[in-house]
Order: sequence, then structure tokens, then C-alpha cells
Amino acid sequence: MYKKILAGLGGAIALNILHETIRKNFDNVPKINEVGEEALLKFTNNTPINFTAEKSLYAATLVSDIVSNGVYYATTATKNDLTSGLLAGAGAILLPKKMGLNEKPVAGTNKKKALTIGYYLFGALVTKFIYDKIK
Repeated sequence: MYKKILAGLGGAIALNILHETIRKNFDNVPKINEVGEEALLKFTNNTPINFTAEKSLYAATLVSDIVSNGVYYATTATKNDLTSGLLAGAGAILLPKKMGLNEKPVAGTNKKKALTIGYYLFGALVTKFIYDKIK
């Protein structure tokens, strides 16, 4: 089981490195972090947790993103990488609106939708690659 978890975390980290690199260097690309930050603020709204600094919100979002995607990839991508990645990407573009979040950072244009799906597919493929090498 620990090998699946390591592989899932590897895929999640790869996904975030890809996203952050593209986000910081190109225009009109997905900003998955903005959806995550909005979700985290909404989730913690009625709790004592308070993100006073933008960097603390960013860091908390990044950690929660890596953990949640790592668990998802560990349980799905180690068996079926393509389906896992496609479903995660589709969820990333379809679920924000259903959750009352702003969908535009990931689904505002067809380019953003395609890239978002591609990011999650990439993370799933990296997970499967790592898992196949260490199992």
C-alpha cells in the first residue's frame, strides 16, 4: 500500500509542478490554485481557521491539493491511469460550478478546459509510471 501512496504523491507533485510552471509563464491558462483557494476559504469560513496572509492561503491550498490528489491517484491511477486522469480533469472543470465556486479559472475557455484535463492526465500517467517502477 505504501508504494501506491508514494506513487500517488509523486503524480500529485508532478501535476502541481506542471501547473505552477505553466501558470507562472503563460497567459490564458488554467489557474487551478484559484479554485482551490476559493474552496478552502469557503470550507473554513465558519471555523477558527483564518488565512490572514495570501502566502499562507496559497501554501495551505497547495498542501491540501497534493494530499487529496495523491490519495486519489494512489487509489485510482495505479490501476487505470488514463481513466483516472480523464475523470479527475473532467471533475476539475465540471465540479466547481456545482459546488458554488468560480469555474472560470479552469473552465473559462476551451483552452483552459483542455489544459486542465491534460494536467490531471499527466499526474495520473506519472503516478502509474512511478508505481510500475517501484512495485
